[in-house]
Amino acid sequence: MYGMDHQIQQADIERHIFHIRGQRVMLDRDLAALYGITTFNLNKAVRRNPDRFPADFMLRLTQEEHSALRFQIGILKRGRHAKYLPSAFTEQGVAMLSSVLRSPRAVQVNIAIMRAFVRMREVLAGNKELAKRLEAAERRLGDHEAALGEHAAEIRAVFEAIRRLMSPVQGPRPSIGFKPDKPGES
Repeated sequence: MYGMDHQIQQADIERHIFHIRGQRVMLDRDLAALYGITTFNLNKAVRRNPDRFPADFMLRLTQEEHSALRFQIGILKRGRHAKYLPSAFTEQGVAMLSSVLRSPRAVQVNIAIMRAFVRMREVLAGNKELAKRLEAAERRLGDHEAALGEHAAEIRAVFEAIRRLMSPVQGPRPSIGFKPDKPGES
């Protein structure tokens, strides 16, 4: 997929970021291809360092998630069926991979991946501005609904479709990081 001399493009990386359990993740096989190593070797490095990959950094896909993902991205070709369920790494898990995969290529790939995750966050922040504009347009529609007649319902359907496309994947988001004690607690 990616040769050692291949320039890593953010678009290539973003294609391999999926929403699973309410988190943006990358699959072990995609990361291995980016790093220029086998999936087996990537997972072996992770198994050697289990304390570096807690549950909020890496998760194992369920059979249902794997089946849905295979259908979504079209990995149904002959000989492409995985023997084991893949691991998925969150942004923090990908960052931790750089500490266990020590090569110049791993450093460059991690920089590119971190930039892709940041870009995706920026795009989602842009959706908030779009949502505000959509609300304003809906208010204006309400003011002119009588004049629009039957077209008002069609326009509302378009607004609803846009809202569904903009909505993020729902799910609980695990809290990470240092949390200082509140004053008076010990």
